[in-house]
Amino acid sequence: MSTPVETMRKYHAELREIRHDIHAHPELGYEERRTAEIVAGKLAAWGIEVHQGIAGTGVVGVVRGKKTGSSRAIGLRADMDCLPLQETGDVPYRSRHDGRMHACGHDGHTTMLLGAGRYLAETRRFDGTAYLIFQPAEEGGAGGQRMVEEGLFERFPANEVYALHNWPGLPPGKIAVRAGAMMAATDEIQITVRGRGGHAAMPHLTVDPVVVAAHVITALQSITSRNLNPLDALVVSVCSMQTSQVGAFNIIPESVKLIGTVRSFRPETRDLAERRVKEIVTGIASSLGGGAEIDYRRGYPATVNTPREAEFAASVGDRIFGRENVVRDAEPTMGGEDFSYMLLARPGAYVWLGQGGGPSGCFLHNPAYDFNDDVIPLGAGFLAALVEHALPLK
Repeated sequence: MSTPVETMRKYHAELREIRHDIHAHPELGYEERRTAEIVAGKLAAWGIEVHQGIAGTGVVGVVRGKKTGSSRAIGLRADMDCLPLQETGDVPYRSRHDGRMHACGHDGHTTMLLGAGRYLAETRRFDGTAYLIFQPAEEGGAGGQRMVEEGLFERFPANEVYALHNWPGLPPGKIAVRAGAMMAATDEIQITVRGRGGHAAMPHLTVDPVVVAAHVITALQSITSRNLNPLDALVVSVCSMQTSQVGAFNIIPESVKLIGTVRSFRPETRDLAERRVKEIVTGIASSLGGGAEIDYRRGYPATVNTPREAEFAASVGDRIFGRENVVRDAEPTMGGEDFSYMLLARPGAYVWLGQGGGPSGCFLHNPAYDFNDDVIPLGAGFLAALVEHALPLK
């Protein structure tokens, strides 16, 4: 009896063509109509029950095992959307749409889950139900949250849920997972510092918002260095600064706009950061004679793996890749991921699949990035193995 990875290698050429087709036709969040139709068509052709329309363009495939007496189910999730980025790579299947590209490997994730679905539908060597969740709008659109809010787990009652994301920082043939936080909560800040403009040669007649903003930027860094336990983690980054006027060397502007991000893992740290950002900004602006408006928007929560499911995913990795190729103590990253919403609703784990530099030799969200086709059988086989080991036939 062949293993899932060995079987996947038999479909590798077909899966690679699917991946290249999706890569060439990238679609932004909630616009993944073509991708969704490809997914639904392939699933249906393989005899898989298909449900479309959840969260707009989302697709769920239902595969029942040879037995269903266990009454248990497992969910596998892949994201489908692209990024608003101009592709610079020179491959035959490069994006045909200016300003859109698959720079995070969602084309590969979708393809790997399709491969897993085909294998599971052909073999059905499990007792229970597998839900194949093809999610829209991961890149800032909170498609995972919308799927959950629209009744994903009421309609498709998975007991646990897993997601696999390619990771260029790991070589092919390795996976990484950990119990606890894998990815950070991602919050956005927009600060408008207001003063009183005037002639730069007569600053005493003004309230200079540039000076106020400079103090604010510096003071915000004290949240991590002086308000946070050094063993915790927090990033406060001001990434953009724009004055209400540009181009004149002798005008003090009326206002300055600051844009940035706050990243954290623990809910308590997230609360602390929001409170201190607001206190620091308003306090400094007032003390220097100005004012400030703060728009603090909470984004995705932290992506937190439950201990049992993280270890289960690692143990399946041991069988597929070899124990020496499974990293159980992966360092979390301050990037964000809306699979977090599914993990708030169900136990599960978010796993990184090594892909090395791949053909592009760069990391995610880079205009030259390209998914490594060589890892398609590995990822698809791992996803299928999760089902077989979570829902074993007896």
